[in-house]
Amino acid sequence: MKSALTYMYRGVFAPLIAAAFVATAAMAEEIGDAEQGEKVFRKCASCHQLGQGAEHRVGPHLNGIFGRKAGTAEGYTRYSPGLLRAGEDGLIWSLDNLSAYLENPKSLVSGTRMNFRGLKDADERANVLAYMRQFSDNPANIPEAQPTALPHEITLPPEILAIVGDPEYGEYLASECQTCHRSDGSDQGIPSITGWPTEDFVLAMHAYKQKLRTNPVMQNYAGRLTDEEIAALAAYFAGL
Repeated sequence: MKSALTYMYRGVFAPLIAAAFVATAAMAEEIGDAEQGEKVFRKCASCHQLGQGAEHRVGPHLNGIFGRKAGTAEGYTRYSPGLLRAGEDGLIWSLDNLSAYLENPKSLVSGTRMNFRGLKDADERANVLAYMRQFSDNPANIPEAQPTALPHEITLPPEILAIVGDPEYGEYLASECQTCHRSDGSDQGIPSITGWPTEDFVLAMHAYKQKLRTNPVMQNYAGRLTDEEIAALAAYFAGL
C-alpha cells in the first residue's frame, strides 16, 4: 500500500516541480536569439574561441563559462590581477554579470586586460549570451557542439611559420603600426594587437599581403614587408 506521502508528492509536488522545469527551460530560451548571437560573437572571435576544439588564445576559451568563478579557466595563465582579485572576491559569471561585463568590461572589473569597448546594445548582449550559453550549461556536454572559431583565410608553408622573429627588430618596425594600434592595448575603434599569438599575427599579415583581407591600408603596409619582418613584428607584439 502506497503511503499518503507518495500520493501527496504525486498530487502536489510533482506538478510544481514539472512547472519549475518548464519555467527554467523557458527562461533559458528567452535570453536572446542565439542565431543572431553567433554573428555578434565574430566581434569576440579574434581573442576568444568557443565550441569543439576551442583553445586559449589572447583570451581564454569560453566553453563552460556560465556559473564559473572569474579567473579560473583551466590552463589559462594570462589573467590580469584585477580579474583574479574579482574571482577571489566571489565574482561568478552569471547571466547578469556577463551582461554587465560585455557592456563595459573595465567598469565591472577594474584593471581587466580585456581591451574591448563593450556592447552597448542590450539586444546584442542578450543574443550573444544566448549563443554562448549553448556551449555552457545548455547543453552541459559541449564536445559535440560545432566549433565557432573563424578559420584562417590562408595556409602558409611550414617554413614561413617556423621563422623565429627578433622582437627588438620588431619594436623598430612597429612605429608605423603604432600610429593606429596602441602599444598599451587600448582599443579606440582600432583592434588591439598586443599579446596576439605569433602564428595568428603572421597568418593575418600574410592574408593582408595576399589581399585575402580587404583593408586597403593593411594591404599596402603588409605588401611592403618581408617574411622576416612580419615574424619580427609578430614576436614584438606577442610580448607586449
